[in-house]
Amino acid sequence: MNFTSTLFLFLFFPIFLIIYFLLPNIRLKNIFLLIASLYFYSTGEPIFVYAMIISIIVNYFIAKNIHSTRDKAKQKKLLIISIILNIGLLAFFKYTNFLIATINSLFLANISLINIPLPIGISFFTFQAMSYVFDVYYDDGRNDSIYYQKNILDFALYISMFPQLVAGPIVRYSNIAKEIKSRKFNLNDINDGLKKFVYGLSKKVLIANSMAIVADRAFMLDPKDAGFAMLTLGAISYTLQIYFDFSGYSDMAIGIGKMIGFHFPENFKNPYLAKSVTDFWRRWHITLSSWFKDYLYIPLGGSKKGFNKTIINLLIVWVLTGLWHGAKWTFVLWGLLYFVFLTFEKHFKATHNNKSIDRILPYFLCRIYTMVVIVLLWVIFRSDSIRSAFLYIANMFNITNRGLVNSQSLFYIKDFLLVYVFAILSCTNFFKILPKIIFKNPEKSYVYNILSIIFIVILLILCTLYIIKGSYNPFIYFNF
Repeated sequence: MNFTSTLFLFLFFPIFLIIYFLLPNIRLKNIFLLIASLYFYSTGEPIFVYAMIISIIVNYFIAKNIHSTRDKAKQKKLLIISIILNIGLLAFFKYTNFLIATINSLFLANISLINIPLPIGISFFTFQAMSYVFDVYYDDGRNDSIYYQKNILDFALYISMFPQLVAGPIVRYSNIAKEIKSRKFNLNDINDGLKKFVYGLSKKVLIANSMAIVADRAFMLDPKDAGFAMLTLGAISYTLQIYFDFSGYSDMAIGIGKMIGFHFPENFKNPYLAKSVTDFWRRWHITLSSWFKDYLYIPLGGSKKGFNKTIINLLIVWVLTGLWHGAKWTFVLWGLLYFVFLTFEKHFKATHNNKSIDRILPYFLCRIYTMVVIVLLWVIFRSDSIRSAFLYIANMFNITNRGLVNSQSLFYIKDFLLVYVFAILSCTNFFKILPKIIFKNPEKSYVYNILSIIFIVILLILCTLYIIKGSYNPFIYFNF
């Protein structure tokens, strides 16, 4: 079951909300939310729900022992055990076959691959569990701590909460510690949450799924025969697809959270408006970037131990960021190339009086440079192999290949023109600024509020029609 299924939209979620709001207190709401979350996950992963439960129990008791002792040596041993167990769980399911395939390739071995299905969302709930243990370990406030949860059921709720369970955002326990114990419910939050959910649903169903048709077609073609225009259109389409797919899920998760009294952190901030690669990673998958920064980059020394050590720290972070996304060499290369561009921008800043690239070069050049890097690296991210990625990119720049425009690319542009227009405008602040231009103070405008309700209803109807009509198209980040 996922957010774009009719089962979720018209059965599970409405029934869940009715029962949830009828329950008289927070304790009962929490227990019901935990049961509903475990059921939600089990519909997609009936066996691997037990892996998540084991992860919850192990991390809870390790954190409990870290919190209860003042012995620093013991705390450190427990932290190391936690890291080994969590990374071990992730590595077993996610990287075993990758390791076997790499050994076979390097040493001409013939070790059989193991049939291990990848549990949905394992990277997300494992990183949440690790962040909890890290925070308890580093916490100085031993008594009334916002980083420590005494009740194992409430900790289980934090890890398994269904809105953000399988594709983020990566929520830290301290973000919602107070709301697990006590939260307020009001119509404004429910209304805002519902709008956020429908907007997220529209991003996925109306834009991402449409862009997927073009992207999938382009990446299926032989790059030598596809032509410059179709390959470029495919790369742009995938760039739009992955953003609206992932940010759509994040918006739906944040919206559901708000409806039930939780305020999850934003995960995207107009990433395609970035003026540099560094700026892009301040705006894209914010919760993952901050996780690696706080729990890996800074503990390694960050940027406080000289330029060379900073570069080594960045290299470690970006190799692991690539691997986090999947067990393929294309993901490793993707991470390494981001490391190269981020290192270049750090060096540029260090040699230009601490001024970043967007403060030196003209705005339009920074935007072109940033978007070209992003689009090309998404091609690598999407490709099945490094060889196919380079073939795709090489033929993207071969304008003699079937000319600048061909009939196939024109067909898709005409067929999805309206979607492209809405997608590109949605990557900017256009739809946030437009109501303020028309109504000046839209929040206090009766007409605007009526129109926004009508707009939400229309979007929901359109999404429903597309879901009923369309084929199954899971979220991209379910694979990670």
